[in-house]
Amino acid sequence: MSDSPNSDDTGPVDEDALARIVDASPSRLGVGRSGTRPRTSSMLSFRADHARARDAVLTKVSEEMIEETGLTSIQSRVTDQDEYLARPDLGRQISDETEARIRDECTLNPDVQILVCDGLSSTAVEKNVPNLLAMLVDGLEERGFEVGTPLFVKFGRVDVMDEIGKTLGATSVVNLIGERPGLHTAESLSAYLVYEPHPDKPTAKKSVISNIHVDGLPAVEAGAQIIDLVERMHDQRGSGIDLD
Repeated sequence: MSDSPNSDDTGPVDEDALARIVDASPSRLGVGRSGTRPRTSSMLSFRADHARARDAVLTKVSEEMIEETGLTSIQSRVTDQDEYLARPDLGRQISDETEARIRDECTLNPDVQILVCDGLSSTAVEKNVPNLLAMLVDGLEERGFEVGTPLFVKFGRVDVMDEIGKTLGATSVVNLIGERPGLHTAESLSAYLVYEPHPDKPTAKKSVISNIHVDGLPAVEAGAQIIDLVERMHDQRGSGIDLD
């Protein structure tokens, strides 16, 4: 390869090796340059992916999806998107009024409480939850678990699962939440799980299955893994580092 940083005729020492690496990775590898600048196609691709990532963070999950999936909608203590990004602590909490409402409207003391949080990607929720949620409810009930009233938490963070789970007396909670989008995909969802939820429960005692999207862990396969993990948690009475 030429030593000149401005050379336009530089190329890989081993083109076949580079091709194999590019095929095996979603990263931007071997995109080339024009002089000292990225090629136009590379720059346009980067800007398009960045725009999709921003949209995933800033847009809202549609009311149509919430209604079609049968989710009961509530909200964390966050009031708007700016506050959500600036105050993660408020996204982990619900108001006294919301606590009273879910006690009145939701199943109490379920074996498994399922939450869906918009998190940092509404796109991930809309792309994955419709198929994943139905599979989870059916699969858990087939294994003998009582599933609580599925909830959608607007402006929800991961640990809101503890406060809601404790309020409803759930034995365990599954929180499906949009992951922070990257330049490869804005559609990635995570499932966080906790046994005996409590606001003081440390992160180490929670389990997670991440990278749920069409180019990662498909929703159907993720659903099977979540159901198996819930059963394991109940058998061993723990989650996270408490699991063997």
